[in-house]
Amino acid sequence: MKNILKDLKRHDHKRYLGGLDFFRYIGPGLLVTVGFIDPGNWASNFAAGSEYGYTLLWVVTLSTVMLIVLQHNVAHLGIVTGLCLSEAATRYTPKWVSRPVLATAVLASVSTSLAEILGGAIALQMLLDVPLLWGAVLTTFFVLIMLFTNSYKRIERAIIAFVSVIGLSFIYELFLVEIEWSQALQGWVVPSLPQGSMLIVMSVLGAVVMPHNLFLHSEVIQSHEYNKQDDASIRRVLKYELFDTLFSMLVGWAINSAMILLAAATFFKGGVHVEELQQANSLLQPLLGNGASIVFALALLMAGISSTITSGMAAGSIFAGIFGESYHIKDSHSQVGVVLSLGVALLLIFFIGDPFKGLLISQMMLSVQLPFTVFLQVGLTSSRRVMGPYANSRWSSCVLYAIAAVVTILNVLLLIETLSGNL
Repeated sequence: MKNILKDLKRHDHKRYLGGLDFFRYIGPGLLVTVGFIDPGNWASNFAAGSEYGYTLLWVVTLSTVMLIVLQHNVAHLGIVTGLCLSEAATRYTPKWVSRPVLATAVLASVSTSLAEILGGAIALQMLLDVPLLWGAVLTTFFVLIMLFTNSYKRIERAIIAFVSVIGLSFIYELFLVEIEWSQALQGWVVPSLPQGSMLIVMSVLGAVVMPHNLFLHSEVIQSHEYNKQDDASIRRVLKYELFDTLFSMLVGWAINSAMILLAAATFFKGGVHVEELQQANSLLQPLLGNGASIVFALALLMAGISSTITSGMAAGSIFAGIFGESYHIKDSHSQVGVVLSLGVALLLIFFIGDPFKGLLISQMMLSVQLPFTVFLQVGLTSSRRVMGPYANSRWSSCVLYAIAAVVTILNVLLLIETLSGNL
């Protein structure tokens, strides 16, 4: 009888642990989430909220839905094939297709790193009055130390902590302002394009749906050990990946929305247009008190450091994939990719006259490159030669191609508005 009771208890314990298995798979999604709550997002969101109030919240909703679909799809590629997006492109597509796309993806990662480093530098200037260029150097140096000395798991835990700090910071600041929730609800679901808003719309879109995150997710999802030849093992990881992606992307949606809400409730309401993040910080102090200003700067610093880390990892993954290799910081190609992305971005910062405008333009450049990465990704995940029985269904492929088409159309609208001189 005692043995039977022991067996029952052991069985219940295992069932309980099995029910909590999904916690073991939380991590890769949050690592990707950092990429779309980075300083580039801060610039885009504060510009959107201060100039147009709650009306552009729908862009965050649309881009997050698109992001969930795209990130879930590219994670499937990594789980099923054991290859990141860059490796798969190199292996399964002709060089005249893969090389131009991957080359522009590297350039997009440079653009991303520029925004991340610049954000960290701006935060250091706010907190410690460090000159912008020195702040950029310090941010880059610290991130390189983190990338070259820490294991993936340590970086993952550190970034989850950073995301928590950022989220709690904005929850704190939202309690200090009065939100017009009826207008916010309308802004989240009703699309509108106020005159002259296309640059900011594209910046918000590019800041949420980011090409380097697609490469990064397909790489880091493989950090979970599983039997890539066993269907049951693959399906289990696919199931938990969906939960990780949904949870993480919704966290990102909430934080991005909170930025626009904060800007709309403070700056737009007072008729103030935010043209630089330092200005946002100084304006928050008299409106919300000294505590809000310090919390804002600390959260920006966390966002800058953590997103620069993930940007560097993504660049290393893209560059290594060109040579048919997976990301590993001890590998020379991964190291070159990391140093290239962060180094070129740091160099460009020395020539930027308007940091805030630079952040907006960098995010717009990401959305211009995005369709090329998405079309490549969908082509690979729809191929039975690449994915076998896990290839996209016809319906899934149509949805994914439609997302790429939407981004392309938005780019055309941006070009038309630019040529017409409305920017």
